Amino acid sequence: MRTVAILGRPNVGKSTLFNRLIGRRRALVHDLPGVTRDRIEGEGRLDGLRFRVVDTAGLELGADEHSLAARLARLSLEGLKEADVGLFLIDARAGVTALDREIADLLRRQSKPVLLVANKCEGRAGRAGLVEAFELGLGEPVAISAEHGEGLEKLAEALRPYLEEAQEARAPPSASITPGGTEAAAEEAFSGPLRLAVVGRPNVGKSSLINALLRSERLLTGPEPGLTRDAVRIAWEWQGRKVELVDTAGLRRKARIEAPLERLSASATVRAIREAHVVLLLLDAERPLEHQDATIADLVVREGKALVLAINKWDLVENPQQLLAGLRAEITRRLDEVRGVRVLPISARTGYNLDKLLPAVVEAFARWSKRVPTGQLNRWFHEALEAHPPPTVDKKRVKLRYMTQVGVRPPTFVIFGNPPAAHLPASYLRYLANGLRSAFDLEGTVLRFRIRTSENPYAEEGAG
Repeated sequence: MRTVAILGRPNVGKSTLFNRLIGRRRALVHDLPGVTRDRIEGEGRLDGLRFRVVDTAGLELGADEHSLAARLARLSLEGLKEADVGLFLIDARAGVTALDREIADLLRRQSKPVLLVANKCEGRAGRAGLVEAFELGLGEPVAISAEHGEGLEKLAEALRPYLEEAQEARAPPSASITPGGTEAAAEEAFSGPLRLAVVGRPNVGKSSLINALLRSERLLTGPEPGLTRDAVRIAWEWQGRKVELVDTAGLRRKARIEAPLERLSASATVRAIREAHVVLLLLDAERPLEHQDATIADLVVREGKALVLAINKWDLVENPQQLLAGLRAEITRRLDEVRGVRVLPISARTGYNLDKLLPAVVEAFARWSKRVPTGQLNRWFHEALEAHPPPTVDKKRVKLRYMTQVGVRPPTFVIFGNPPAAHLPASYLRYLANGLRSAFDLEGTVLRFRIRTSENPYAEEGAG
């Protein structure tokens, strides 16, 4: 599939055009200049054309080579190098600026074709800027309004010569997974890449970790806190398996989130968790398992996702064995609903233990997708009831008859019993959950329970 890169100075509407081309709001859009920092990718569609589209950070030239602006510019130009054609976007209402002219000079020296696109041409306000755009020496500008969807047919006409010859048949879309189907249906429904979201507090090294896995400086990194703003999706392949890596903005405590842009970034991170198959929660070895880490883990558990914990910056730890033992004990205490979750010390800087990271992710996904045969499940269930009978509820005896698994991702079980069973204590469900994990290799996996009785077939769902 051919690739189109969108370039231009800050705040000309690149992310708005990107969202328009892919048909949904993936890139953050805000009036504040410089919102986009990393390259955001998606599948674009336009008048019968299908292509990969890349949103890039605003180009600001002339800055010190080590500055944030210069690093952003290098990443944006790298996006053009990997593309088949570029779209140079200007703001027609603002007219052609000195920075637009500098960028045009730079793009003319690149080896890739670049189309000039004048955005914000709705109404009369953009007419003068559209005329000025001819001065940039990149041919006739294509007049559009990304916000209002105007002029896109002309953009498709300009892009067609670069894209039409390489159109590929699109693979069938992956079906969604919903609990309650048969095992065969659930297995058949999963296709496409394993979606792995990397989450954590700000500055724990999420982008550095993904760069280390890719062995490429694909994502923006640096000493400045909060560099990542969007949820950045990257297609990758590991040992023949397709993986979609998702880098996310750091999540701070809600009370500390004040700026509207940070709220948008936090929302994008939460959405990435909800769309993920496996969530890798990255901790900082210098400040491990703070309250916010536990809060993020709780969110992952509530969403029912597979979870792996990694402790970054392990190369800076002085007493690694002592720290790891203490952390595992604390994790067991604070994250009881995913007892046995995999905890892996790593270093994105040195590469320590990175070879064990993806095997741990795939293992977590397999457990999250596991189905226990009904016969084995009920033999274990009756043994568990004999070893520890359920407590009485309001002086009424609870009778649990049998159990069946009705879904995967996460494993979901229905327990059938008499009416008092609808009020089974959470402590007893935890007893059953921990027993299931030990008996059927479900350690570290979120488990869901539903109680059904003769009088109340749809009791509340609980997590174990």
